[in-house]
Amino acid sequence: MGMDTEEEQKSGAPQESEWPELEKAERLARGAALKWASGIFYRPEQLTRLDQYRSREAQRMCSIESRIKSTIQSYLENVQTGLEQLSLALKEVQEAREALAEAQGELRSQAEAAHTLEPLRELADQHGQLQAVTLLLPQLRAVPEAVARTQALIQGHGFLEAYGVLRELEQLRDEVLDLLGGPELPLFEGLTHLGEELGLAVGKAVGSARQLARDDPALLVAAVRVAELEEQRDIQLQASCPGRPRAWRQRCLGALRRALEEAYFEGLAPTPSGLAGHLAALREALPAELALAESLVAPCCPVDYDVVKLWAHTLHQGLCQHLQKLMDCEDLGTQDIFTLLHWALHIYPGPEMMGHPDLSPEADISDLQPLLSLEAVEQLESTYTEKIKISIAEWLQKALDGEVAEWFREQEPDMDPEGFYHSSLPAVVLQILDENIRVTTMISSSLQERIHGMALRELGIFLRSLLEALEHFSQEHLKDVSKPRHYVPYLLVCLNHYTALSSSVSLLQPAGVSTPTGVSATIESALGDLKKKICRLILDALLEELQPLFVALPSRQWLSSLVMLDKVCEQTASFCSRFSRVRSPMAQELEENVQTGAVLGALQELFRLQDPGLLSLEVSSFLHKFPDVSEEHIGALLDVRGDVSREQRQAVLETMQANPPPPPPPEGHRPLFSLVPVPSPTLVFCFPAGSCS
Repeated sequence: MGMDTEEEQKSGAPQESEWPELEKAERLARGAALKWASGIFYRPEQLTRLDQYRSREAQRMCSIESRIKSTIQSYLENVQTGLEQLSLALKEVQEAREALAEAQGELRSQAEAAHTLEPLRELADQHGQLQAVTLLLPQLRAVPEAVARTQALIQGHGFLEAYGVLRELEQLRDEVLDLLGGPELPLFEGLTHLGEELGLAVGKAVGSARQLARDDPALLVAAVRVAELEEQRDIQLQASCPGRPRAWRQRCLGALRRALEEAYFEGLAPTPSGLAGHLAALREALPAELALAESLVAPCCPVDYDVVKLWAHTLHQGLCQHLQKLMDCEDLGTQDIFTLLHWALHIYPGPEMMGHPDLSPEADISDLQPLLSLEAVEQLESTYTEKIKISIAEWLQKALDGEVAEWFREQEPDMDPEGFYHSSLPAVVLQILDENIRVTTMISSSLQERIHGMALRELGIFLRSLLEALEHFSQEHLKDVSKPRHYVPYLLVCLNHYTALSSSVSLLQPAGVSTPTGVSATIESALGDLKKKICRLILDALLEELQPLFVALPSRQWLSSLVMLDKVCEQTASFCSRFSRVRSPMAQELEENVQTGAVLGALQELFRLQDPGLLSLEVSSFLHKFPDVSEEHIGALLDVRGDVSREQRQAVLETMQANPPPPPPPEGHRPLFSLVPVPSPTLVFCFPAGSCS
């Protein structure tokens, strides 16, 4: 067995590399045999049967080898048969190759023979072409005459006949070209130019449709008919014929548009002063133009031309561009901007023009954009507001200058029928502002809001200018108290101005428009300052008249006689008598009340106090009663006494500073001392030596 194993290993070495599957099967078989043998011969009593098993296995191995040899022999016979068949096929292929080579040689010789016949074939083709062209010679001879005739027909506006002749000439050209199969004959070189000439003439005629529809509608129909026939030929021949499409229909539609634009929008550059007339002319002309298109032009054209829609849309687009050019090129004034906005936003879309009830539905204006874009409207409204602002400022300044000039007149102010001082200034100011606000209702709410806000701001500026004018007026009076002659009456006129102007915000308020934030407060502040300024100037004038009577104050004459006080009362009453010319509520009686009496009593106690050392206590009581009194007021009152030393004065003021803040005044309390200014003392209030003895 050892020798067999070695031989198997020697003989199996090459098989392992050449037949790996065989070696694997052999290993499996050996393993199975060993397993079977170990199971059979495991018991010693079975070893006696070893020879029988060996003989049986030898017979089985012989049978297997015999079957293998038979199978291999069968395979070898099949391989031999295949090789024989392949040899036979190779022989047949070689025979076919030789036959194909012989056929190729025959074909080559035939092709050479056919090549020698090529000139004869070309000659035969030329003969056929010449024969066909010979049949067309009469027509070819007539070509120059037909071309001249077509040109004459075009010039004479015989469009349909000219188009028929042109079609025949083009058909003859195409037929000859197909027969000859070569380049176009020089005889037909002018046909392209002739067709273009006819197309131009047709387009020009259609472009004159507005005039032809009245004077010669048949010519317009003929021109449109020619364009439509050529449009059909474009559709038929576009893919096969060069030079197509000619697009004569588009040429005609373009000519219609250009004619409308040239008639209304080109070469028209109205001056700013003529803009209103220009727009008024368009207002009359455009509806008539649409009526012409519907009644005269549309019946002469095919339905799919949509003549009325073409007219309406062309006019609309032309207007849009025309108005934009006006905005870009002209320095429009306020009246022109107003006219342009009103015309574009209200007249044009209104019932007199594109919204006309008689306008044909075929106009189809529902999808048209607004005549002015939102940006254009915004630009125009902004420009209008700025220009109006400048104008209003100039008008208000002129009104104020005229008012100031009246202040220096030698005569008293005018009076109204009720006997009050009167001036036209408030009415003029409110009229200027109100008219400019109210007129914007014809344009848009946005413009109204702009002008309203601007007008209120200009009113605030005007009030400040009035304040400055009053300050200048008072300065001129201080230079020479005798001038102006009627200083106080004209101050009272300005006080009446305040009454009239105080209601300006509500009077200028349009319905549905809100006042810009902060503007009302600015105007109220300016009005308040104006009222305070006028009242201060009037009181200063009163004090100026009473000043000579106070020169001797305090003196024995004042303390011992009522004459001086009577003079003050008389002069004050005379001064205040002019207040009857002032409208309520600015002019009211100063009714005596408890507070007035208390003030006089407190002042009396302050002056009657004999011991200056008790002034601190008295001043504290005074401060408690009148919390709006200031240190400057107390200082002035101490100066009036004339017997207060510097140390006592300082003690009084320190006591005021040390006191706690006063409680809030009771309801109904009117401030008094806060309204009384404390001027710098010009006189030393003291009793001269011996003056009181």
